[in-house]
Amino acid sequence: MTDSIFSLGIGLGSQNNKGEWLDSFYPKPLLSPSAELIAAVTPVVNYTGGNTAIAVNADTMAALADAIKGCGEDALAEIAVQLASSNQALVVTILASDEAPSSVPESYLKLHLLSHRLAKPHQLDLNGMFGVLPNVAWTNQGAVDLAELPQKQLQARMKGELLEVMSVDKFPKMTNYVVPTGVRIAHTARVRLGAYLGEGTTIMHEGFVNFNAGTEGPGMIEGRISAGVMIGAGSDLGGGGSTMGTLSGGNNVIISVGKECLIGANAGVGIPLGDRCTIEAGLYITAGSVVTMVDDKGEAAATTKARDLAGKSDLLFRRNSKNGAIEVLTNKSAIALNEMLHAHN
Repeated sequence: MTDSIFSLGIGLGSQNNKGEWLDSFYPKPLLSPSAELIAAVTPVVNYTGGNTAIAVNADTMAALADAIKGCGEDALAEIAVQLASSNQALVVTILASDEAPSSVPESYLKLHLLSHRLAKPHQLDLNGMFGVLPNVAWTNQGAVDLAELPQKQLQARMKGELLEVMSVDKFPKMTNYVVPTGVRIAHTARVRLGAYLGEGTTIMHEGFVNFNAGTEGPGMIEGRISAGVMIGAGSDLGGGGSTMGTLSGGNNVIISVGKECLIGANAGVGIPLGDRCTIEAGLYITAGSVVTMVDDKGEAAATTKARDLAGKSDLLFRRNSKNGAIEVLTNKSAIALNEMLHAHN
């Protein structure tokens, strides 16, 4: 038995008719739980080590609640008490180490850790998660196995009800599981579970945040944050703006945007940006873009590939309206966010 445990989640979830997990919900996931807590949990659930998801019944959950009391996790003990009265499938997921998830409950625990701000994008091993998670119909009655959906729709209609299918996807929307403090999300379906939203983040109606991606906050997001991309504090992603992710196109460079940057409307970024950078509206910068460097006199000094400017701060990227060339020059004026738009009171 390992002396330290990476993460612990006590919760419940949905299963199909075969008893296979479709999702898991952990009201209070823990990162690096205390040795005392693990010592209390281990004998109750017969944990023998490794990364595992243990299905438990109501009696075991009640015993677990009693065992947790006195371990300094009163809130978790109270959650276990409530779960013991549920008629849903119950689960205790223990991750001894941060390894690629091998089950749905393990995957969901890691997604919860991200959205609860207990871990940041790229801090967790999520390799293989797409192959682990099933494609699910997300309905107003929860997760439904696609093979069982027609029968459940018929049953609902026979009762004069409507089983509404909001999406068919491997990932649910974050807000059905976690609502971080101090954020605004205009269209909740556009933020996946596993997104990390820092305090003061605003996601407007057309904004999108994938899993293992997000914002340090505060920030205004009106464009797309692709998987793996992190947006620094005080930065804005304008309407229709885009960040190049690492899930498609063979791109293996981790894209990030530094502090106090502005990605203009319908602009895009395919290189890591430093702090206080601006990309003008409509301009998409990729690693291979040829960029003309403009000196302090406004004259062309040299050309380079945009990848050579990765991580540099105080840059302004713009399109020359006369010859169409992409230009870059020093931008020393930080982008000031509109305080009114970022008020979350």
